[in-house]
Amino acid sequence: MSAPPPAPTLEQLTTPLAWTLADGRIAGASPAFCRWLGVSVRRLLGQPLASLESQGEALADQLGRTRGEVARLPRLALALPGQRPRFAEGWLTPREEGGWLLEAHPVDEFPAPDPAQVLPGAISATLKGLAHELRNPLAGLKGAAQLLARRAGGRDAAERELIELIGSEIERLNTLLEQLLSPVPQRPHAPLNVHAALERVLRLAENEAGWALQLQRDYDPSIPEFAGDADRLTQALLNLVRNAIQAGATSIVLRTRVESGVRLADGRAPLTLRLEVADDGRGVPDDLAEHLFLPLVSGRAEGTGLGLALAQQVAREHRGTLSFRSRPGHTVFTLLLPLPTVATGGEVDDD
Repeated sequence: MSAPPPAPTLEQLTTPLAWTLADGRIAGASPAFCRWLGVSVRRLLGQPLASLESQGEALADQLGRTRGEVARLPRLALALPGQRPRFAEGWLTPREEGGWLLEAHPVDEFPAPDPAQVLPGAISATLKGLAHELRNPLAGLKGAAQLLARRAGGRDAAERELIELIGSEIERLNTLLEQLLSPVPQRPHAPLNVHAALERVLRLAENEAGWALQLQRDYDPSIPEFAGDADRLTQALLNLVRNAIQAGATSIVLRTRVESGVRLADGRAPLTLRLEVADDGRGVPDDLAEHLFLPLVSGRAEGTGLGLALAQQVAREHRGTLSFRSRPGHTVFTLLLPLPTVATGGEVDDD
């Protein structure tokens, strides 16, 4: 009987792996890990493993624990300084000889970058200037629409409806301009029902797209109310649905779920709303994936590229995140928002 083949070494495994000494500095990495990050093993050796995490401090928290236990890191972004982060689900395991073994399972989900950090100041100033320039002609259109409305008494119902539509769209554009000029919400947050907002989005989408579009609900009815701006949230979700329609989707699913222990921008949330807008459209072009949430970035010649930037801004206003994963025929935009938890004594804790 022939001897069994030797077990593969860490360097031979196809899963991206990196391992450290007891002090947390990288002692080695598999070729798969280096290819995934796009760096040579020489650049990694001696680097603190925690320094590779470009978003959050999950690695540093786990490496700083005195007791070595296997830890799952559900959302991990790794990169050397100045490089594009790679995203993975990670597992951190203590090694018998000391140090740690990091196992990374790449995922295709791209967290939305913060336009306040990555958008050049010149473009931001241009957008504000454009908003100022548009306010005057919109004011003229609003006055003309109001004049038509006063004269619409003798017109038929269809004409009156069109005049009302013109007025409401002018108001919506004015609101969007105000949001560009003053991105901080003007109104304090109030309790809202996310499913009521979604139903409003569905009604608007049905009116715009007609019966050719199949809209599906997949709701978790146990989701509690939470503090937010219902109008802003509705606008953000409507932008996501409109993008799906413009990408050729024939089916859109609005899905809500509750998750626990999700890390958001300001720390780990005990309870989180996961709201997904899934569609069967053409998907996000590869050359737009990294910049999709920036203003003026659009996959359509006639697109303004403001819808996703606004949706990302609304997510931040609600202390949440907006991300996406996409391939042709299956695109999912995911909005994660913190939910209130029930504290001792039955009181609601929303901090």
